Amino acid sequence: MFVDTARIFVKSGDGGDGAISFRREKYVPLGGPDGGDGGDGGDVILVADDNSTTLLDFTYKRKYKAERGTNGAGSKCFGKKGKDLYIKVPMGTVIRDVNTNKIMMDLSHPGDKYTVAKGGKGGKGNVRFTTPTRQAPEFAEPGMPGEERYISLELKVLADVGLIGFPNVGKSTLLSVVTKATPKIANYHFTTLNPNLGVVDVPGINSFVIADIPGIIEGASTGTGLGLKFLRHIERTRILIHVVDISQIEGRDAFSDFIKINEELKKYDVKLWDRPQIIAANKADMLYDETVFEEFKNKLAELGYDKVFKISAATKQGLNELMKEAAGMLSNIPVKDMEIDEADRFVPEEKRFTYTVKKEENTYIVEGSFVDRLLASVNVNDYNELRYFYKVLKNKGVMEELTNMGIKDGDIIRLNDFEFEYLL
Repeated sequence: MFVDTARIFVKSGDGGDGAISFRREKYVPLGGPDGGDGGDGGDVILVADDNSTTLLDFTYKRKYKAERGTNGAGSKCFGKKGKDLYIKVPMGTVIRDVNTNKIMMDLSHPGDKYTVAKGGKGGKGNVRFTTPTRQAPEFAEPGMPGEERYISLELKVLADVGLIGFPNVGKSTLLSVVTKATPKIANYHFTTLNPNLGVVDVPGINSFVIADIPGIIEGASTGTGLGLKFLRHIERTRILIHVVDISQIEGRDAFSDFIKINEELKKYDVKLWDRPQIIAANKADMLYDETVFEEFKNKLAELGYDKVFKISAATKQGLNELMKEAAGMLSNIPVKDMEIDEADRFVPEEKRFTYTVKKEENTYIVEGSFVDRLLASVNVNDYNELRYFYKVLKNKGVMEELTNMGIKDGDIIRLNDFEFEYLL
């Protein structure tokens, strides 16, 4: 089974919590705090693997989670970093963020890596909060939460040359003859339901990868048949070999078919329409009138297509010349990585702790990730920690914003489930 798209959920590891600890050794007076920091959470990393060919594995497992960082401990012991989670994907996999539909990365080379979810930072232990006036802090930071997101994986076949053309014109037969690939071949339309790849290794030329791209028919660019599904696989090819049936045995007109397929390429992406093409007039062994090929060639010349070969995949007529022409063109066209427009590129948001303030009668409600993290860090029932709590609110600008909103002596400030009275 060939699977070329998948949607999975990834979550990096949460950071470990900082430790609250004090030295309590017999001969060490005034030992002081010694709580260590928590370890960072593990990252989720996608790796291009040249041994993978499909995204089939992701149809069975759709959730991936990296390891959490361990908590800090006494004696200034730092927590261990969580293990990174490496996920292997086939070369040619494009990663998108589902929420924004922006492209995160194109993994097209062996060993390419991309971190799709970065682990949360470990929280600071209480030893980090000592000051000349606060020498025994009884609070520490919790670990930062890891990132989580849905991502889509889209496999775009890595091939130098793409075989295009209507069904049953002989693309699969051509592929099987010039490579060691073994595609399914039969004398009916839509025999090929998945892209097939093979390596052309002809004496006297540099080898290259060629792919039989099925499903490209009239209306493919709008979703007819399986065309839209497979058009993406042409995007990486450097040249196209456009196969037509010149025999006219099935009543098809080779020139009309050529025009229709090119229209679909143009509608899907004008860059594909501009890609260099070699036209392979196949089934020449069954051609009853030689003038048919000459007329076809002349019509193409009027449109600017001069690389036209009369071939027969069944009898191997003209195949060496066709492959040598393809190899020659490839030698002058450099391999390019996938072009990603800046508007389509995913830019990760900087992780920030924010808050909002709203007023309901004489109560001022402060909410947000900043509040959640602050309340998780301190014990509001301890006087010293409460002083630190108030200092953080002041430094963050919360108290100033409350003043600007007109808070008065005796009004109530609520942070989640914690309430206290405002005093000037």
